[in-house]
Amino acid sequence: MYIQSGEWVIISRVKRQFRFRDKIFKNMRFRFILFAMLAGFLPCVAALFGIAKFYESRAVELRTAEIQNQCTILCNQLNNYGYLSDTSSEVINTSLVQLTNIYNGRVMVIDEDLRVIKDTYSLDEGKTDVSENVVRCMKGERTNFYDRTNHYIEVTSPIVESGGDKVLGVMLASVSTDNIETTKQVLYTHGGVIIGIAMILLAMFSVFLADRMVRPIHKITGAIENVTEGYSDDVLHVDTFTETRQLSEAFNKMLGRLKMLDESREEFVSNVSHELKTPMTSMKVLADSLLEQDNVPVEMYQEFMQDIAKEIDRENQIITDLLSLVKMDRSGQTMNIQTMNINDLLEQILKRLKPIAEKKNVEMVMESFRPVNAEIDETKFTLAVSNLVENAIKYNRENGWVHVSLNADHKYFYVKVEDSGIGIPEQDQAHIFERFYRVDKSHSREIGGTGLGLAIARNAVLVHRGSIKVYSNEGEGTTFTVRIPLIYVAA
Repeated sequence: MYIQSGEWVIISRVKRQFRFRDKIFKNMRFRFILFAMLAGFLPCVAALFGIAKFYESRAVELRTAEIQNQCTILCNQLNNYGYLSDTSSEVINTSLVQLTNIYNGRVMVIDEDLRVIKDTYSLDEGKTDVSENVVRCMKGERTNFYDRTNHYIEVTSPIVESGGDKVLGVMLASVSTDNIETTKQVLYTHGGVIIGIAMILLAMFSVFLADRMVRPIHKITGAIENVTEGYSDDVLHVDTFTETRQLSEAFNKMLGRLKMLDESREEFVSNVSHELKTPMTSMKVLADSLLEQDNVPVEMYQEFMQDIAKEIDRENQIITDLLSLVKMDRSGQTMNIQTMNINDLLEQILKRLKPIAEKKNVEMVMESFRPVNAEIDETKFTLAVSNLVENAIKYNRENGWVHVSLNADHKYFYVKVEDSGIGIPEQDQAHIFERFYRVDKSHSREIGGTGLGLAIARNAVLVHRGSIKVYSNEGEGTTFTVRIPLIYVAA
């Protein structure tokens, strides 16, 4: 039991460590500072090493050329003084010692038998030197070699017979590059100090800049948190950067949309309450009128009961429309998509609505420009078109007409519902798809309907990823155009 508890404690600590690490490394401010430091540090270090390497290469190149030149001059003097046969010349020996002292090196003179006849260190005199560079030089080839590990340059120069090409010997000079290495270390030291100071300044600037960049985001975050707590009246103005300005504008649009939705919801609840209460009030008044009178004639009972039945039907219609609207508003609703013949479906809808049109003496005409098959939810599509056509009949003139046309292209099909009705005023056209909105409120009860038909039609079209538009002039009729994709694409 204790071991299990111990394991649990260890796991908890590990989780806390991971959470702390994520909090640090996923922090935008920390990442910006880190990236800025790396962006400054890496190029500086690379530049420092590059400069040091370039200096070393150039210094070695110049030192090698300088030693090679000195050796060439001394080789000519050696030949002139016959030094290979007699090494007692003070002039040559002094020159060799001076070369050794100036360049902190060692000079050896080797004859044609590869025997060392002079060594400024006096270590290898009389010995034979068969090193590769000496052998190559005896063939007339100048050589040089830089040992980076031991910090020295080795140069060989042939001693050539005067007026000829015969190689009589070799001068081998090894000089130290400690001073070059020292200068390189000084470069690293001073460069490191400069980089360190630059990094401190860069860190301070990065912290300042990161704070300035993150501050607008914190402000936006605070505004969002205020909205979640119920404070939705503050408009956000963060124009520090183009991106934050765009973000604040999007936030303000969202806030405006939320306010609009809130107002719409309140208005919807108020309208629902009113619409549901109105038939109930009417029925209550009718029932009370019958109860308060004695010896009521049967004809009056029948008349009042007919009125009550109409109010009940109206109540049922409102509830049915509300349920349809709620179902289509619900996220993740099921779409029963099938490939349907739209031509046949429209004919069935018009056939079903024909009695209503005949009652008002309205002529209905359908025109199909081509056969159309599309993937739709039959119930929802039928509901949308039925509401549009029924409205076209209800708000039409006596002896008017309703024209329904069907067309398609390679991507969409189009249903157009035109009528010769009373039209919609321009100021009302932006609101006709709102729930319970009626253009002619004074005659709404005479015409019938719940004010939900166009809202239902719009939602039914939108769930098909389609669009609906209205074109109308008051007194000249109305045209609704529905566009729906031929192939349904789920979200």
